[in-house]
Amino acid sequence: MKVLTRYFFILLLFLCSVPNYGQENGIKGYWIDGDEVVFSFDADDFNKASKDDSGDLIDFKDLNIKKVVVSGNFNGWSKDEWLMKPVGSGKYELRKKISKFTDEFLWEFKFVINNSYWAEPESDFSNATPAADPYGKNYYTAYNLKLFTAIPDKNGNTSFILPGYHNAKDVVLSGTFNRWDLHYFKMNHTERGWELNLNLKPGIYEYKFIVDGDWMEDPNNTAKIPNEFNGYNSLKNIQKQVTFSLNGYQTAQEVILTGSFDNWDEHKIKMNKKDGAWVRRLKLSAGKYHYKFIVDGEWLVDPVNSVMEYDENGNINSVYIVK
Repeated sequence: MKVLTRYFFILLLFLCSVPNYGQENGIKGYWIDGDEVVFSFDADDFNKASKDDSGDLIDFKDLNIKKVVVSGNFNGWSKDEWLMKPVGSGKYELRKKISKFTDEFLWEFKFVINNSYWAEPESDFSNATPAADPYGKNYYTAYNLKLFTAIPDKNGNTSFILPGYHNAKDVVLSGTFNRWDLHYFKMNHTERGWELNLNLKPGIYEYKFIVDGDWMEDPNNTAKIPNEFNGYNSLKNIQKQVTFSLNGYQTAQEVILTGSFDNWDEHKIKMNKKDGAWVRRLKLSAGKYHYKFIVDGEWLVDPVNSVMEYDENGNINSVYIVK
């Protein structure tokens, strides 16, 4: 299809389950059910369809719908591979695991009718983007599918706060966790300023505030990194609490936890004896870590962890991945 390279939707993979989150914002064309994307087609949502070979538009009511397919660059623009199932009069659905989609940022998709006609979303849909076709018209649109690795949650594990600015009409939180979206994460006006809580996976995130259209760093966060606009982005390092334990060795005088997270310090992280085991909790950023236990001077791999790797010196270490 000649005009498809002009259509795109943004797919940011959910790493958590958020049932029906997309529909809460009036989005049509899909919804989220646990770990699945549910593509949803309703013939009543469309007035026009474009012919595959010419791009000519016809009235949607003139189509005798026999099959509906989801087609995009995630399936090589196949017009028959992702066949939808009828679920009612003029309604079709197709469920795909979110894991089916890769880490690609830009995607494109549309619904195909009878392997020949491309359903054209109305331009006033909240998640439809207009695009000019090769014939100089502006009929063609595509759905925008936005699935973020972070979602607003009043009980989220990370708080973003901008004190003051009570006269601002609109404050938005934008960062690498939402691909620098300009509108989606609107902050809440409170007595002390503007606030928003997110659920974030472990990792290092860049962010800024957009106050009535003006971008600014977090004034209360000294951690920042230069950006391509000769300015700075604020940084937030989200860590995960990890419990390391070694069963037995109750007669040991001292057990040390050491690894790549503390540059293999042989004294720093002492473990505590508790309920028949030696235990220590650490907060770690996302990544892969090598580690070992030192029991009264003797180095040991974790006996209950089968994941091990050689390091650059030929030593075998236990491996823990934080994600």
